Amino acid sequence: MLFLILTCLGTSFVVSCLTTAVIRRLAPGWGLMDQPAARKVHVTPTPLGGGIGIWCGIVLPLLIVQLIAWLVIHRQVPAVWIPPEIVPHLQGVMQQSPRVWSIVAAGTILTCMGLLDDLRNLPWQPRLLVQMLVSCGLIYGGVRASIFVEYPWLGAIVTFCWIMALINSFNFLDNMDALSGGIGLIASVMFAIIMLAFLEEPRWMVGGFLLILAGAIAGFLIHNRPPAKIFMGDTGSYLIGLCLATMTILGTFYDANSSGTHVILAPLCVLAVPLYDLLTVLTIRIWEGRSPFHADKSHFSHRLVQLGMSKPAAVATIHLTTLMTGLGGLLLYRVHNWSDAGLIMLLIFCVLAIIAILEMTGRIGKNGP
Repeated sequence: MLFLILTCLGTSFVVSCLTTAVIRRLAPGWGLMDQPAARKVHVTPTPLGGGIGIWCGIVLPLLIVQLIAWLVIHRQVPAVWIPPEIVPHLQGVMQQSPRVWSIVAAGTILTCMGLLDDLRNLPWQPRLLVQMLVSCGLIYGGVRASIFVEYPWLGAIVTFCWIMALINSFNFLDNMDALSGGIGLIASVMFAIIMLAFLEEPRWMVGGFLLILAGAIAGFLIHNRPPAKIFMGDTGSYLIGLCLATMTILGTFYDANSSGTHVILAPLCVLAVPLYDLLTVLTIRIWEGRSPFHADKSHFSHRLVQLGMSKPAAVATIHLTTLMTGLGGLLLYRVHNWSDAGLIMLLIFCVLAIIAILEMTGRIGKNGP
């Protein structure tokens, strides 16, 4: 287990950190610069394209894992230096690789679209269309939640909504230094813990992918911590949202030998804050008669700043809130029925209610009594 953690996290961290450092130098020459504006919180031009570093931090380690698995299976290299508990699962890694690489391909499409948007500021309509096509393609390829119902079409609809929600929620959250990346790091680590330690049979492939994602985000955050030297842009936020959405679907959180069906609520707990922010921001914009995809300062993070917090303090508050709801997701694996799970969900609801009160206070403070 330690070998897997260190290999996945370490490799992706180094690749992402080094690649992001290179992008920082090249971005100005490419025109990848985020200029200050009324709806933004930074005051100096900042390079974009950090998502390229995250993409490299995911793809290169996955290629290495695929190559090692192929060489060991075909006896091209000895398996003595690989932990014995992992060797029997290498065949499963190869069997799952087409689905994993289809997700990487989908993420690459979104990354390229995000890069184009960072360069040209695309309208929201074509961006949304590409997201929908990518989501439908993944569902057609077998990335689909069952949610314990007999109707496959219902699982397909839930999967589509889930992927679209997470892609856009992490894009919406990318409004302060280290905010979206920090939440992505917390969520990926939480899900990796569930996949590798909380199930009767560890999900090695999904857990390893999540560790690679965590390492790639951490490598980027070295450059994105306040004051940020580079932003991930749409290039990275779309990719993180898609990876978390698909991995939570493929992870199969339910384990008949160790948990009840109530654990399917775990992803909702871990990702409660970004989902809440997405829903409330869309509601505010529609209520005020504006486009739901027109950027503004109606996010939870902006409300905390309006209450008097510094930007780093607001980001830290949201990270701790995400960690709190994520721990609720882990607790679901320590209870045994839906009534106990209901208490945990009530706890999550109370956390979100506190967020709502803070948001409302911030809005009243901005608009006056």
